[in-house]
Amino acid sequence: MFVDHVKIYVKGGDGGDGMVAFRREKYIAYGGPAGGDGGKGADVVFVVDEGLRTLMDFRYQRHFKAPRGEHGGSKSMHGKSAADMVVKVPPGTVVMDVETGTIIADLVEHGQTAVIAKGGRGGRGNCRFATPQNPAPELSEKGEPGVDREISLELKVLADAGLVGFPSVGKSTLLSVVSSAKPKIADYHFTTLVPNLGMVETEDHRGFALADLPGLIEGAHEGIGLGHQFLRHIERTRVIIHVVDMSGLEGRDPYEDFITINEELAQYNLRLTERPQIIVANKMDMPDAEDNLRVFKEKLANPDALIFPISAITRKGLDELLFAVVDLLEVTPEFPMHEIKDEEEHSVLYKHESEVDFEVTRDDDGAFVLSGYTIERLFRMTDFNFDQSVRKFARQMRGMGVDDALRERGAKDGDTVRILEFEFEFLE
Repeated sequence: MFVDHVKIYVKGGDGGDGMVAFRREKYIAYGGPAGGDGGKGADVVFVVDEGLRTLMDFRYQRHFKAPRGEHGGSKSMHGKSAADMVVKVPPGTVVMDVETGTIIADLVEHGQTAVIAKGGRGGRGNCRFATPQNPAPELSEKGEPGVDREISLELKVLADAGLVGFPSVGKSTLLSVVSSAKPKIADYHFTTLVPNLGMVETEDHRGFALADLPGLIEGAHEGIGLGHQFLRHIERTRVIIHVVDMSGLEGRDPYEDFITINEELAQYNLRLTERPQIIVANKMDMPDAEDNLRVFKEKLANPDALIFPISAITRKGLDELLFAVVDLLEVTPEFPMHEIKDEEEHSVLYKHESEVDFEVTRDDDGAFVLSGYTIERLFRMTDFNFDQSVRKFARQMRGMGVDDALRERGAKDGDTVRILEFEFEFLE
């Protein structure tokens, strides 16, 4: 089975917790704090493996949770950072955030990597909080939670040129005679269901990758038929080879077929129309093909159009076509389809960093609910086993304006305030 679109869940590893500890050695009084920091959580890293061809593996594993960092130890020992979780993907994979629709990475070259979910930093131990005013703090941090997100993976075939056209116009036959690819070919009305890729070499030893893409029908840009499954694969091609059946045996007008396919390409993504297009008049060995080609040229009325009459069955005209494709590829640049944000722009890559610090809402039971990435992150990193940590969290909330926001929403002394699954009382 060829799988080219899946949704999965990824989560970076949580950071290790910092430790509260004190130095206790014989003959050394007031040894001071000695709690170490926690280690960093692992990142979820995607790497391109040219040996993969589909996203089939992701059908069986849809959750990827990276390991957390080790906790800090006594004697100021730092916890070990976790090794990154490496996930292999095939070349041509586009990674998108499901919630925001942001393109996170476009992975095309073997060995190319991208951090998809960052691990959290380790919490600080109490030796980090020592001050002249508080030389022996009972205060530490828990590890920062790792980034979690639902992402979609789309596989778009990496080919220099792509064969497009209605079903049964001879695309698979053409690919089979110019390359070593073995696509399924039938003498009944049949359409290719998955992309087939073949390497083509001309007589002057120039080569290119050619894809036989699933057949288009009218309405494909709206998802009708194979629709988007086809169109996503043509996005990477630099040259479009438009195969038209000139025999007219199926009762269709070759010119109408040509116009319909081009309209579908334009409706899906206007940038597809920027690609140079070669028109292949196939099945020229059939009786009415010459007359149909003459009528086609008259209707097209474009003297600059690249039209190559061929017969894939008899292999007539193939050399001229392949030379034209290679020549066109040499002068045609890449067409980037997505604007990939710089990984340093964390507000784009990691949506939580661009959100407000907190939000106050009311539950059905009258409790005030605090939500938002920043306030929840601070809460998760607070160790409530120590009074100093609780007081630090209270100061952080006051500094963020949480107290004032609760009063504006009508909170009074003794009201319930909820963060995640925990509750506490609002005190004036």
